[in-house]
Amino acid sequence: MRELARRIGEDHSNVRYWETSGNLPRSDVLIPMAKALGVSVEQLLGEAKPKLMRAPKGKIGEVFESVTRLPRRQQQKIAEVVKALVAQHGQEAKQNGN
Repeated sequence: MRELARRIGEDHSNVRYWETSGNLPRSDVLIPMAKALGVSVEQLLGEAKPKLMRAPKGKIGEVFESVTRLPRRQQQKIAEVVKALVAQHGQEAKQNGN
């Protein structure tokens, strides 16, 4: 507790209080504490670790990477088109028995 307190610039009695009482530290302490402990703020607060998403590879990966640099509104339009194409392909595959 003393080492953590030193690393986040807090008195060790504060860290002991948070640990034993179950009360959360002040919001300005959460980020330094998470960094000192090597976890995310979400994990520090008891949230599950977010799952890593695999990025698409190849040509489609390159296309989606360039899409991420577009304004949000254009990204949404592209997402709508892609969803429609995927849905259409799914329907065609069902009809063909695939």
